[in-house]
Amino acid sequence: MTTHTTPVAEAPPSEPAPAGKPGRDRYFDLLRALALFRVVLYHLTGWAWLPLVFPSMGVMFALAGNLMARSLKRPAAQVIRGRMRRLLPPLWLLGVVGVTGMVLQGWGPDEDGHPGWWLLHLTFWIVPLSDPPYAEGLPGIHGFIGENWAAELAGPLWYIRAYLWYVLLSPLLLKALRALPVVTILTPIALAAAFEQSWLTLPGERIPSALTDFSTFGACWILGMAHQEGILRRLPRYIVPSVAPVIALAGLWYALHHDFGTGNDLDSMPLAQALWSFGTVILLLHLSPSWTEWPRRLRAFSGTITLLNSRAVTIYLWHNICILIAATLWDRLWGFPLLEQNVPGLLESVWPVLVLVWILIGCCILAFGWAEDLAARQRPRLWPRSEPRVRVRGSRRRVASGS
Repeated sequence: MTTHTTPVAEAPPSEPAPAGKPGRDRYFDLLRALALFRVVLYHLTGWAWLPLVFPSMGVMFALAGNLMARSLKRPAAQVIRGRMRRLLPPLWLLGVVGVTGMVLQGWGPDEDGHPGWWLLHLTFWIVPLSDPPYAEGLPGIHGFIGENWAAELAGPLWYIRAYLWYVLLSPLLLKALRALPVVTILTPIALAAAFEQSWLTLPGERIPSALTDFSTFGACWILGMAHQEGILRRLPRYIVPSVAPVIALAGLWYALHHDFGTGNDLDSMPLAQALWSFGTVILLLHLSPSWTEWPRRLRAFSGTITLLNSRAVTIYLWHNICILIAATLWDRLWGFPLLEQNVPGLLESVWPVLVLVWILIGCCILAFGWAEDLAARQRPRLWPRSEPRVRVRGSRRRVASGS
């Protein structure tokens, strides 16, 4: 069973909007930005109640599924190739930095006694059809980065693997959704229940992990596709508000009756996560106002939200290691007796560390974010707070991204 320790978000591709149709859905941009912030806060604090307040993972998969269904109006092979092109270069950059650091600290083909398998598994850093390998128990750099840093670096990669499989399966899922919408949407939840009750067991680790991810968040991905296809809008308006809270509360009830709390939250309870995320996501999609322009109250935050969306993959891939570095640096302040004696509450507070984490994330955006622009075939930008511009027959116009 896969333990989801790092939910993340994905960057929306910058594609020309179809003529006569709206480009970006600003409501979805807001949800994606909130999901990213909640991810970082959760992985810094470990507060078990945060995934209940906002189930980032389910939201992010739903937004990705919505975008994928919109894109599949074009040939499926072309769409899949485009998604992989956008997703993989930022991962390769992380791998170049991370794997190089692991090798320099002694990780290598003889690590597990099977050099051939080690080299073969390294290919998952290129195309993550399964979890890429990493070195466990590496020492840190004293005063700068804590020990076992490679595990923190690799923690988010389950999402990349899950997202890739969703992309590959989306043409089939979309056909099934159009033919049997209710059955297709509910199948992942039924699969989650089968795994939870041990009605279905599989040998090994890699295949069960992939199927657990699908059973946990597959319904959210398909809900996003259903929203794009207009299937949810065809339901009577009272259906979703009546059914969604019941499903979400069933997930909450299950969690509370299985020792829910810090160290045992929704991420370690796939069935509870599936039910809670499903209920919350379908409500958020039902309420979707489809903003083509920012509401007045949010205009002041539009640049920050655009930045988070434009660099979502970079933030996701690097935020865990930023948290580890920030916590290590902050802990050094305990070595100053003046601070320890006079402001122990400040040293124990999570909020200064959160600020430091976002400063480090900003540094990662500057250092590595350009890979997302290159993957999208755009001119690299250091700090994208507005929509990219492209030249079209000598003129310049904004590119509207589908959301």
